[in-house]
Amino acid sequence: MPGRKSASLPRPTLVEERAFWRQGYRRVAGLDEAGRGAWAGPVVAAAVILPPEPARLRAALAAVRDSKMLTPAEREALLPEILRVALAVGVGMAGPEEIDALGIVPATRLAMERALRALPIPAEALIVDALTLPVSLPQRVLVRADARCLSVAAASIVAKVTRDRWMVEADRLYPAYGFARHKGYGTPAHRRALRLHGPSPIHRRTFAPVHGLLFREGEEPSFCGDIRGG
Repeated sequence: MPGRKSASLPRPTLVEERAFWRQGYRRVAGLDEAGRGAWAGPVVAAAVILPPEPARLRAALAAVRDSKMLTPAEREALLPEILRVALAVGVGMAGPEEIDALGIVPATRLAMERALRALPIPAEALIVDALTLPVSLPQRVLVRADARCLSVAAASIVAKVTRDRWMVEADRLYPAYGFARHKGYGTPAHRRALRLHGPSPIHRRTFAPVHGLLFREGEEPSFCGDIRGG
C-alpha cells in the first residue's frame, strides 16, 4: 500500500490508455526514466504495456503512483505486482560515457528506445513522459505523465527500482562515494566525497560539480556533452 503522503495523491488513470485502446491499439507502452539529474551512473528507462482490462488493473495496481511519491520499500513491493500484471516490460539504459558524449536529453531518448526494443512483444502506441521519441509509432507526450497515466507510473517504478539496484552494486565497487545512499544524486555527502576522492569511473564528467573538479577555469574539456548540473 502507498504511504500516507502518496495515498492522498490523485491516482494515475487509464484515460490516455483507453483513448488508444478505442482506436484499436491494444499494446500501449508507457515510458519513463530514472536518473536523468544524477551526477553518476546511467539513465535508466522502462516501457510497460498493460493489458486493456481496466477493472483488473484498478484492483491489481491500486497502489501504483509516480515513483517519486513512493518510498523505496513501496517501490520494491510494487515491482513484482507490475511484472505479474503487465503484458510486457522492457528496460534500457544509457551509461555515463554515452551521457557525456550525447548530452542527457539524447541519452535519455536512447535509453527509452532501448527499453522499447527490449519489450518481448512490440508496442503499437506510446505514452511518454516529457520526451518525443524518433520512432514511427503513434505517441502521446505528456508533462508529468508518470503522475497522470497508470502505464507510465508503472514504468517509473520499474526504471527507479532497476537504477537503484544498479547503484547499490556500484557502491560495492566504489564504496567511498556512498552511492547506495544517494544513488548518484547531488547530496552534500556526495559533493564532499567528490572533493575528497575525485570522480569515479561512473561519474558524468559533463555534469557540475564533476566537471569543475576535472577542468580549471578557462580550460576546454575534451568531450562534447553538455555541461550541466543535476
